[in-house]
Formats: sequence, structure tokens, C-alpha cells
Amino acid sequence: MKALHILLLAAAFISLTFNATHGEEIINGKKAKKNSFQYMASVQSKGKHICGGFLISPSYVLTAAHCFQSNLSVVLGTQNIDAKRNELRRYAVKSMHIHPSYKENPRYGSDIMLLKFSGKVNLNKDLKVIKISSNHKRVKPNTKCQVAGWGKTETQKTVNDLMVTDVSTIDITVCKKQWNKENVELPAKILCAGGYGTKSGACQGDSGGPLVCSGLAVGIVSFNLHDNCSYPNVPNVYTEISAYADWINKVIKRDA
Repeated sequence: MKALHILLLAAAFISLTFNATHGEEIINGKKAKKNSFQYMASVQSKGKHICGGFLISPSYVLTAAHCFQSNLSVVLGTQNIDAKRNELRRYAVKSMHIHPSYKENPRYGSDIMLLKFSGKVNLNKDLKVIKISSNHKRVKPNTKCQVAGWGKTETQKTVNDLMVTDVSTIDITVCKKQWNKENVELPAKILCAGGYGTKSGACQGDSGGPLVCSGLAVGIVSFNLHDNCSYPNVPNVYTEISAYADWINKVIKRDA
């Protein structure tokens, strides 16, 4: 049964109908400043970047559930993920914890996953954790935040350097209304930011990365519309971390 579940997840990952921002990069952003975003993680399969993620403890990276693949590894402590660099610090993923409510497609919600290492990473000036939102108070609309990643900088271009852009959160009612125009009903426990009349946001390859507001990770990049990064008229959708804080803490405590 477990094997069947894994196969279904893999199949869904390949055939998303309106595509998640898997492997996406930042649109109209800029190269991240040195000694910033030290918590960013490149989630990789067969040595290639597929999604973003972020370090929330010495043993765990938080990312999106639709980034699931077998034999994942994570690169930490660098802003440049060029595979030719010998000094890349790569960590094997020991276990993956997908939220039990995730239904094989991010449009149904609960697009959240914890990746655990076999041991603990050593935190230093290049590698730090980021605090996650733990209260259930929704982020206010028009809050200025940032999103970073190694995804596409345009619809077809990819980069090795971490890119970052400023985005503002969007009222959830407005966000749902815009997506309804595309005949898409958004799931619960999400945030919206970027896109929607702006030229900044996430793209393919940024999935799993954090939406950071005032130094706090409040969302996880989940999906945009039809891989359109040029840029879509609907807002980008993020998993709301605070809504899953109890589950995150439960997994970490149980798995300790």
C-alpha cells in the first residue's frame, strides 16, 4: 500500500494540471546579498535542483509536498549551487514526512513536507535556521515580504545563484476571486503574494522555498498558473505555515 502511495505521488508530481512552481526561479529579482538567506536549501534529485526549501532546525528542512521524489538530497550553506563546485555541502535525506492531508496535487492543499537528515548539521556563519510562524494569526494584506530561490528568472532561463525579490501579500478574498476566474477553487490554509498585476514573484524551481516577512518564514511556495512566469494575472499561492505548526512540532518530537 505504501509503495502504491509513493507511485501515485510520483505520477501526480509529473502530471500536475496547472503547474506548481516546481524548480522555479525568481522573476524580476536580484542576486541575494552575501551572508543573507543562510537558511536556504536546494532540494535535489540526482544532483540537480528541483525545489527550494529552508532549514528550520539542525535536522530538518521544510519544503513543499509536491517536491517529493525518491533519493532526495539537500545542498545547504551556499548561494551558488553550480554542480561543478567541489565545496558544495550535500546532505542525504533520511526520511520524508508528507502531511497526511496532502492529496497528490498542490491545488488540494496541505502542500507541505519535512525532510530529515541522518544527523544534525553544524550551524555556522554560512548556515543558519529560520524561525517559522507558530501562531494562527493570518499575515495582513499588503505586508512586504521576500521570496528567494534558484528557479527560473524568466519562463525559460535558470540560474545557479540564489535570487530574491520583494512581494506583498494579497487579501485572501481578492486572491480567491482572481483564481475563481480561472475556474480554480483554492484550498484552505494558504497565503497569496506576488504576481497579480506585478512583475515579481516565484516561478518554476522556487517551489518549497519560504515566503519571509520580517525575518519569519510564514509561507511555502506552492503553485502559480500554467507555468506562466511572464507574469500571471493571478497571485502566487503559498502554504500557510502557521496552520501546520502543530503538525510540524509533532513530527519533530515524534521523530526525535
